[in-house]
Amino acid sequence: MEIWQIVGIGLTATALSLVLKAERPAFAFFVVLVAGVMLFFLILDDVVKIVALLADLAQRAKVNTLFVATILKIVAVAYIADFAAQISRDAGEGSIAGKIELGGKLMILLMAVPIIEALIEAVLRLIP
Repeated sequence: MEIWQIVGIGLTATALSLVLKAERPAFAFFVVLVAGVMLFFLILDDVVKIVALLADLAQRAKVNTLFVATILKIVAVAYIADFAAQISRDAGEGSIAGKIELGGKLMILLMAVPIIEALIEAVLRLIP
């Protein structure tokens, strides 16, 4: 089961990081960083499957693929920004983490504008 791999890598990296943090803080950070990248690549296949499933469902439901693609990009930006912010916090840079989160939120808002615009236009067409 894949969850055991995720938990195993996470707990091993946590224990190793705690041991190294006292003697070599820089190495502890790299352990956390490498573990995060390993976990990301471990779940990447599942993410691809989910995206393919959602694209198939959207196609069968005859939903505009532009909207589905935009929503998937928004979700990706949210996860990437959160991942980067967590790494920055682990490195003790909470201020940078906050800026990464703000940048991610602004990117999400920017990407959502076409969907909001289409929604407003649809509502206006309904109003006589």
